[in-house]
Amino acid sequence: MKLTADSHFHRQLILFNGLLPALLILIDGWLGKLGANPVEFVTRATGVLTLVFLVLTLLVTPLRKIFGWNWLLKQRRLLGLISFFYGTAHLLTYLVGDRDWQILSVPADVWKRPFIAVGMISFVLMIPLAVTSTNKMIKELGGKRWALLHRLTYVVIVGGVIHFWMIVKSDLRYPLAFAVVVGLLLGYRIVKAKGKSAKSG
Repeated sequence: MKLTADSHFHRQLILFNGLLPALLILIDGWLGKLGANPVEFVTRATGVLTLVFLVLTLLVTPLRKIFGWNWLLKQRRLLGLISFFYGTAHLLTYLVGDRDWQILSVPADVWKRPFIAVGMISFVLMIPLAVTSTNKMIKELGGKRWALLHRLTYVVIVGGVIHFWMIVKSDLRYPLAFAVVVGLLLGYRIVKAKGKSAKSG
């Protein structure tokens, strides 16, 4: 009973803190405090938040292994869904603010600005991850197939970092910071996987 109560508390805590940035953006938008270019601000903010929560999703495994924080495992899918929420907001901001819902103009814009193509591919790859994030889908797919599918997270986050890197024209500190963190997290997984292979061999 205590474990269930703790899991519920952790879930509510993560959900509240995950959606708080969106609430603050909405409040600032209502008050007209999003700067001279609100569309650009929201686009950048939602894009960065997508990456932040993807990173937090990848952090679950090392934190659980190193510190024994097993409770994080139950919240990993929620972190992924929050990331998908901000990724959707990022895409919608582009479609509404940049394209004015002129969907037919998107292919030409993608061709003109390749970083958009990288971002859209990454977002499309997030869709099956979000759709299969329920307990029912895990049972239908089976644990191994579900885990294999969700390795797409690695492709998504690498694509997200590349997308961010391509957008920034001068100050590369933030995309570089994401690249370093993602590199360390993926490197940790590679080292662990090799260690398991060596033991089994």
